Amino acid sequence: MNPVMDIHEILKRLPHRYPFLLIDRVVSVEEGKSIVALKNVTINEPYFPGHYPHHPVMPGVMIIEAMAQAAALLSFTSMDVADDSSVYYFVGIDGARFKRPVVPGDQLMLKVSVLRNMRGLWKFSAVAEVDGQLAAQAEIMCTVRDK
Repeated sequence: MNPVMDIHEILKRLPHRYPFLLIDRVVSVEEGKSIVALKNVTINEPYFPGHYPHHPVMPGVMIIEAMAQAAALLSFTSMDVADDSSVYYFVGIDGARFKRPVVPGDQLMLKVSVLRNMRGLWKFSAVAEVDGQLAAQAEIMCTVRDK
């Protein structure tokens, strides 16, 4: 699977850095429409020692954040934004559901599609899958603003 965006391209487009960068690779992108991105979940994630020590599970809010970062990459790619003059805000979430735990060793496949973009407010449908099984889903809203 050749990446459309490797980690270097992702770092150019997202302001996030370790430990909060949650996208490892972009597999496909259709500008203005959809993106498929990957997050490799490892035991080295900083939240696992506390969530939970004897049964590590990726927090749901981190899965949602990974979806939002994939959405940001889609927006920035669609608008051809690759500098640091803009900031991307996560402004809303609807219908978040978690269907299975995400654990170390899993690979999250993040699939995000644009539902609409009006006056700089983007609404997306997002799903996170592990091995073809639905792990989480939500509708998320984000906006791009100048710094």
